[in-house]
Amino acid sequence: MTTIKVNGPSPYEVIIDHGLDTAIAERVVSTGAAKVMIIHQPPLTEPAFSLGEALTARGIEVVVAEVPDAEAGKVLSVAGSLWDRLGAEAFGRGDAIIGLGGGAATDLAGFVAAAWMRGIRVIQVPTTLLAMVDAAVGGKTGINTGAGKNLVGAFHEPDAVFIDLDRLVSLPADEIVAGSAEIIKTGFIADTAILDLYESDPVACLRVDGHLPELIARSVSVKANVVGQDLKESGLREILNYGHTFGHAVELRENYHWRHGNAVAVGMMFIAHLSQQQKLIDAELVARHRTILQSVGLPVSYEGGHFEELYSGMTRDKKNRDGHIRFVALDGQAGATTRLEGPSVEQLQAAYEALVEGGAR
Repeated sequence: MTTIKVNGPSPYEVIIDHGLDTAIAERVVSTGAAKVMIIHQPPLTEPAFSLGEALTARGIEVVVAEVPDAEAGKVLSVAGSLWDRLGAEAFGRGDAIIGLGGGAATDLAGFVAAAWMRGIRVIQVPTTLLAMVDAAVGGKTGINTGAGKNLVGAFHEPDAVFIDLDRLVSLPADEIVAGSAEIIKTGFIADTAILDLYESDPVACLRVDGHLPELIARSVSVKANVVGQDLKESGLREILNYGHTFGHAVELRENYHWRHGNAVAVGMMFIAHLSQQQKLIDAELVARHRTILQSVGLPVSYEGGHFEELYSGMTRDKKNRDGHIRFVALDGQAGATTRLEGPSVEQLQAAYEALVEGGAR
């Protein structure tokens, strides 16, 4: 078992191990909760009921609530139906919610918990690689609107996060690949040993019996260190958005049919091109982005002809200030970051064109 502590206003632990249902149930018992709602996505019906049985055996009343898969579940109507159900089941401030599933499920569960009676416990049980290293850790919760992704939400730290490595064994290969983008991101912004592992053996980096458990622990440690210092993204936490400004614009344009990790990978290539134009990094570091991302099957380009729509998406980013688009960028080398603020439309378009040309190559 690996335990990573996340400090901050409400400290908690991230537990990484195999077969964690018993540990989750015991954690719920320790909180004194009498009732638990397990929010899960359709493919996780069996694991949800299995976890529910472990809780019921310990005297906990369990409500199992299925929500639509992926981003289709992160909408106000779904959140509203869950609040209605919490009311019907008489959930009180001492009770708890468990988010079981990918990042969309943990985002939704956290937001529902944050708003119910102005905040009840949420225990996050991520089942995808992306959720394990990103969405479930850090206390960001939210839902999507027509204006963009995660524009409605709250900071609500979990009571605990349980990363069960057994969940990855049956995960589709495409999900492992997509989740790798967030791990690679933490390598570029903070822990370059992550990049070294991908360069040494990218195949092993996709395997539970290879480098993947170490990579998960390293990536979670980076995020834990950052959010422990800056929960509400007032400064340092912005570095975790590396690649996300353009990536979120891609997701919006694709109506959230793209995997988040794939969009972030393209977003990292966009900011790498933009940073090279601004003389923050050299061509070699841009190439390092491309090589590592391609080595595990992540996209490194985007189709042309959509700059205006993508630019509009970038203008809605939450990091923007006073009408200026702000990017997290590397400062000369991997592991060092800076802020790139207010590039011109012409500069953004040039970076986009370089991204498109990268696909042509």
